[in-house]
Amino acid sequence: MSDSLILEIADFEHDVLTGIYSEETGRPQPLRFTISARLKPADRFEPDTPLNRSKNYMDLKFAASTALPDGVHFKLIEAVADHICETLFIQDKRVEAVTVRIVKLAISEGGERIGITLTRERRD
Repeated sequence: MSDSLILEIADFEHDVLTGIYSEETGRPQPLRFTISARLKPADRFEPDTPLNRSKNYMDLKFAASTALPDGVHFKLIEAVADHICETLFIQDKRVEAVTVRIVKLAISEGGERIGITLTRERRD
């Protein structure tokens, strides 16, 4: 089994233009993201190991917020998740796989978590 490093951001909330129903279109709705990115780690992490030997986990937050194009309406949250995966693959060649879990907060009536989980492996 080979070593891997999983960077994660959990339960990050951000408003995104998404949805297919008339009450969803035209206005952002709150989504909750959990994103994991798998990398091949450095051989060893010493106390003084610089950040460039790993990946900044804030890049995951960026991919689910600032990196989403302004004014673009994603019909499906699957498309939002796909965009996040591609953003992370483009940012850093060391990212081997990305898992994005999205929960649609606006449609929850009793605290249930309604959403999707998408996992993509690097294809190149």
